[in-house]
Amino acid sequence: PNVTHAVLDRDTARRRGGASAVVEAMQTCAIACLIGTQMVAKGHDFPGVTAVGVLSADTMLHFPDFRSAEKTFQLLAQVAGRAGRGDTPGTVHVQTFHPGHPAIRRAAEHDVAGFAEAELEFRRAFFYPPFSELAAVLVSSPDRYRAESSATDLGKALRCLPDGLRLSGPAPAPLERLQGRWRFQVLLRAVDRRAVLAALEAAIPDRTPAGVQIAVDVDPQDLM
Repeated sequence: PNVTHAVLDRDTARRRGGASAVVEAMQTCAIACLIGTQMVAKGHDFPGVTAVGVLSADTMLHFPDFRSAEKTFQLLAQVAGRAGRGDTPGTVHVQTFHPGHPAIRRAAEHDVAGFAEAELEFRRAFFYPPFSELAAVLVSSPDRYRAESSATDLGKALRCLPDGLRLSGPAPAPLERLQGRWRFQVLLRAVDRRAVLAALEAAIPDRTPAGVQIAVDVDPQDLM
């Protein structure tokens, strides 16, 4: 209770001078503990940090995103690098329900090569990048029936296209309803990017039904 601390998160960063004030307090040892979101993991050099703790390190592993393990490993590796940057060694403490998961275990072992090998084997087996080109199509509407119907029609159009394309969906997006809109997702994969782009051009209608939006993201970094 008596440890001096500060919080660094999106709310802090939105306030003018908020983030810089917290970083300065940490660098000058005006605080002994910094609590924050992923913002604290990247790009900061605090030589005096001797302990780092990660709460609920599994959170991203449950996201329906083929990059979830990669993002988890990346975050743990980055945040671990915040400890022991000065003359005093540091320790890293990770809270997890899945200590045997490759992303957690390999990060704890600092085994970048081992994680990359296992992750690439998974990507190859399920035809995910870098072994395929990927596009995500998001169909949304304030009316759930219209969004689902348009996504279904798009899926049928894509299935009529030449072989070599792999289709996932249509299915409700991981965040099925956002800002008053119902959202359905279609994932399209192929070895050749030109095949993906040609398929999208052929299947997506020039005019969408009233109230329906279709958004295409090639090489999506976030599938939520």
